[in-house]
This record gives sequence, C-alpha cells and structure tokens, in this order.
Amino acid sequence: MDPRVHERSDVGNNLLRALRADDWKLLQPHLDEWSASTGTLLHDPGDTVRHAYFPCGSSLISYLVVLADGRAIETALVGREGAVGGIVSQGRLPAFSRAEVQLGGSFLRIDLHALEEAKSRSLTLRHLFARYADCLMAQVFQSVACNAAHSIEQRTAKWLVAAIERTAAPDVALTQEQLAAMLGVGRSYLSRVIRDLKERNVIQTRRGRIGVRDVNALRSLACECNHATSQHFDDVLKGVYPSEELMAAAQ
Repeated sequence: MDPRVHERSDVGNNLLRALRADDWKLLQPHLDEWSASTGTLLHDPGDTVRHAYFPCGSSLISYLVVLADGRAIETALVGREGAVGGIVSQGRLPAFSRAEVQLGGSFLRIDLHALEEAKSRSLTLRHLFARYADCLMAQVFQSVACNAAHSIEQRTAKWLVAAIERTAAPDVALTQEQLAAMLGVGRSYLSRVIRDLKERNVIQTRRGRIGVRDVNALRSLACECNHATSQHFDDVLKGVYPSEELMAAAQ
C-alpha cells in the first residue's frame, strides 16, 4: 500500500473510515491501492471470490444478476459507502452475481485470506462488516420492490440520484443503452424518459454521459427507494452513507 495512506483521513472510503483505530491497524498493512477502468469485471457467477474491494472517491461498482438470455440487471450500486466481495463470508466462496466497475477510478483491495485473519482477531471488525452486509441486503430488498412497483421514470431518476450521491459529480459516464440494460427496460422506453427529462431541463446528455442540471427536481421525480436505503444506512452505520453536503456539491 502507498505509504502516504497512513491515516484514515486520507482514505476515500467511508466504511474504512468508520473502523476503530485498532481494527484499522489490522487491515491497513494488507490494503493495496488499485485502479480500474469502467467496465472492469471483478467476478462473474461461479468465480471464486479472492479479494474484497473498497471503492474510493467517485468510483462505483455494480452488482448484476446475469439472466439466461445474457442480460445483466443491476441489483445494487456500491460506492464510497461500502465494499464488494467476501466481507462477511468465510473464506473464498463462489460468486452468485457479477461484480463490475460501473465508474472507474481508485480502489483499495485486500486478499480474502488477510481479511479473514483480521476478522478472526477482532470481534468489532466482524460486527462492523456484518452491519454493512445488512445495509447492502436492505438495498437489494429495496431494489426488488422498486423494480416491481415503480415507473421507468422513477427508477431512472432514482439511479441517477444514487450515482451522484456517491460521486459528488454533476454527471455520470454512462450511455442510455447501458442504463436501459441495468434497469432491465427496453431502450425505446428509456429514450422517451430521457427525452422528457431533457425537455424539462432536469438532465442533459452528451456522448457517453448523462448530466444532472437540477438535482432537486430529479430527487422529486425519483421514488422513495434511495431515501429508504440511506435512512437504513444512517440507522445502522451512521455517517457512512454519502452526506447531503456531497449532494450539494453536485449542483
């Protein structure tokens, strides 16, 4: 690991910042700085999970369920508030879903053998990661309900708000085709939603990017799912989910 990252204040991942000092000392020597570009595959269903990844700064990872026809539907989006891979499981287990870098950047990565050793030495570390797993599961539960009950416009707005909450950026490197695939909707349906949002001056698009022009308007169009997820994070792991100040920075 880069010797400059010696204090948690230098780490762009809120879950790691939430560690007790003793637990940070257990993990810190084993954390490697790692970078990846958008689209990098971390693991596919059936692969042996060998590392846990902590997105830093504006980096994002998507959990995707791969269907028989090849479509990959997003079930959870993970940014600086969390981690992907082997946080609560024992040992190197096969992956159920695909994990893919949604927005490239910097990450901290730890081999699962080292992570298991650290968890075996600290009950508080195990408890923190178990609480995070509960929050991630809540996001998945909310996603199932959202996909069943909410309109494409609501889900589109929800996804864009979730992305800028985690990145504090005013736009997202994403094509409409990619967003349609992740939401599990037809490209033509999403195109109509995007066109309507542009006409209302809520978003703007340019090649390979979707920008947010009016965060408050976008939030008003989104369903309640982001709020429900962030509220659960706040109840279980206060201060880990990106703050309102980051949202303000995106405006």
